[in-house]
Amino acid sequence: MKKTSTRLADGRELIYYDLRDDTVRDAVDRRPLDRTVTTSEVRRDPLLGDAVAIASHRQGRTYHPPAGECPLCPSEGDRLSEIPDSSYDVAVFENRFPSLAGDSGRCEVVCFTSNHDASFADLTEEQAGLVLEAWTDRTAELSHLPAVEQVFCFENRGAEIGVTLGHPHGQIYAYPFTTPRTALMLRSLAAHKEGTGGENLFDAVLERELAGERVVLETEHWAAFVPYSAHWPYEVHLYPRRRVPDLLALDEAARAEFPQVYLELLRRFDRIFGEGEPATPYISAWHQAPFGALEEFDGVVREDFALHLELFTIRRTSGKLKFLAGSESGMNVFINDVPPESAAQRLREVASS
Repeated sequence: MKKTSTRLADGRELIYYDLRDDTVRDAVDRRPLDRTVTTSEVRRDPLLGDAVAIASHRQGRTYHPPAGECPLCPSEGDRLSEIPDSSYDVAVFENRFPSLAGDSGRCEVVCFTSNHDASFADLTEEQAGLVLEAWTDRTAELSHLPAVEQVFCFENRGAEIGVTLGHPHGQIYAYPFTTPRTALMLRSLAAHKEGTGGENLFDAVLERELAGERVVLETEHWAAFVPYSAHWPYEVHLYPRRRVPDLLALDEAARAEFPQVYLELLRRFDRIFGEGEPATPYISAWHQAPFGALEEFDGVVREDFALHLELFTIRRTSGKLKFLAGSESGMNVFINDVPPESAAQRLREVASS
């Protein structure tokens, strides 16, 4: 992998990740851009104890542009985009309309390929491996920023999810706090550790799932399953078999095997609802241990946390979506219409031949 860091016309950082070591990236951003101005502010909710990012500048972000005006495609002739070069393997840049900025953290866009009409599932294993290297490198770099406490790499795919740019891409949020979802896991981890005399909750969950009927696929270094209490109609959790707290700690064997496993899961998601159905909308989210202090979670250290990826779709059956209504949105109590055992069975049925 070759990494090249440069700057866009308004001062934002752009990083190219290339498969070839001899690739030269010297294209200049020729757009007449002013410096980016953001209004991002993190406010704490005194009743719930969580945080909300207030970012009014995002009202003006790019919204479903025509394919010929996609800001994530390479620049070509007089059509200038966020990527000055005429091609790229993987490109990462600071979001022009970030939810978090400055003392409130940082947001980046990860472009998986220069092919506008592709999806992550269309990548080769070599390309998917390069994306993993980019995620890992950005996690390392962002963790050193003074304001950053947790790094979250994720992909939203599909207009149904709320995606406004059709080009295959994901994002990275670097939060200035430990996210509420992670805090819940850490509290459960601490309670289980104390209640069992030191047993790790993530290890116990993985062991239980691998012994049950919800396993989707297993390899030497990775295991994927539909969790016992899945929130979403089709939801898969992917764990490395050796517990590590973040992407940085994955060993070479797990890194080498990841592209094959992940691409297989994504391709199965596209086959869940049968031939002729639109591409399955999904969210794919990496859960990593926070880099901040963990004193509030008694007895827990970073190494107790288990890196894992959560992949789910909001489509519950052909032509029907799962909406977060009263119970989910009002009380955060999910109601799942698809039994996790049935979801796991379906995801096994659509395995590649």
